[in-house]
Amino acid sequence: MRFLKFLSAPLAQLAAAGLLAFAGTAKLEAQNLFDPVVRVNERVITAFEVDQRAKLLKVLRAPGELRSEAIERLIDERLQLEAVSAAGLTPTEDQILAGMDEFAGRADLTREGLIEAIAPAGVSPETLRDFIRAGLGWRTLVQARFGPRSQVTEAEVARAMAQSGAGGLRVLLAELILPADTPEAAARADELANEISQYKTAAAFSAAVASYSAAPSRDRGGRLDWMPISNLPPAVRGLVITLSPGEVSPAIPIPNGVALFQMRAIEETGIPDANIASIEYAAYYIAGGQSPAALAEAARISARVDRCDDLYGIAKGQPESVLDRLTQPVAEIPQDIAIELAKLDPGEVSTALTRSNGETLVFLMMCGRTAALSEDVTREQILQQLSNQRLASYAESYLAELRADAVIIRQ
Repeated sequence: MRFLKFLSAPLAQLAAAGLLAFAGTAKLEAQNLFDPVVRVNERVITAFEVDQRAKLLKVLRAPGELRSEAIERLIDERLQLEAVSAAGLTPTEDQILAGMDEFAGRADLTREGLIEAIAPAGVSPETLRDFIRAGLGWRTLVQARFGPRSQVTEAEVARAMAQSGAGGLRVLLAELILPADTPEAAARADELANEISQYKTAAAFSAAVASYSAAPSRDRGGRLDWMPISNLPPAVRGLVITLSPGEVSPAIPIPNGVALFQMRAIEETGIPDANIASIEYAAYYIAGGQSPAALAEAARISARVDRCDDLYGIAKGQPESVLDRLTQPVAEIPQDIAIELAKLDPGEVSTALTRSNGETLVFLMMCGRTAALSEDVTREQILQQLSNQRLASYAESYLAELRADAVIIRQ
């Protein structure tokens, strides 16, 4: 269907506003459609809304467990709309209709044509309207609140220009992942991140890694291997490129956690960095989370596979949902997955991530990276890119703060 083919472009833009993530099934629990599923502060999310959003995510071809993801996205939107309303920035009806027209126009459709295209999947026009309304309001609020802070210095532009020119950059980083899977843990993670982001020495950061990090790299002080800076997801790259050796990035929200990176070293390679347009990767889901049995199963599978195609044999005879094979624009990849993929070469595997509240281990395999067509990059383009990346990072941090302060009751 023509509608489905265009979706990667608008998804990339809306994902930066915190609208989309990637996981879940579309199965509705046996309950009244208008019973509450989640209470977010004083607002309720009904089973009907969850069902509708899961169907919309399916039309948008979002990967993973759609029902769980629908719930998380609706929670985010309740918090976003609450903040938008408090700031007096609620979109008008004309702005919402214009947003729907713009979204539809990317598929060469009218607003009415877009509504007709999603109708066979059982998605109501109101669901699409709510989706657009949340995105418009949130982007307006983020721009108003953080626009002045997203300004980029001439020195930062110069470094980015060097990256995009003949002399590419590679970085030596250390990582620290703070768990934030409950409101209490999120509040504690924010407090620790604010403290750790002020560290200036490798010793201090390594000590914090040993005490707090939930990543497998904890056993080596959080140290990662040298990597081209272009491997990093855009929001992370925009923060890391501004760091001097010893400095620590601001907190970077990821699903159920917060990431920080310390710059250990940065150097020019003399080889132009590839401008990565998209990444192909596979995610095979193993029950048991980080349990010894699940990790042992992951090790067994790792010994049997050399490339992503081999995972089809592993998943044969199992439900289709056990394996995702995706090619996505870099901006659309969930932040935690993008960070893990940055560390991998094609054929390499990570078992650092989980889903379903830690009950499912993600066997993540890098399939390959696709470089964008090379073109001359102007100073204005670099400045805009860095500003957008910084704005996206502020937006993610602000949403994480709203979640940490909210009263969220799951029924």
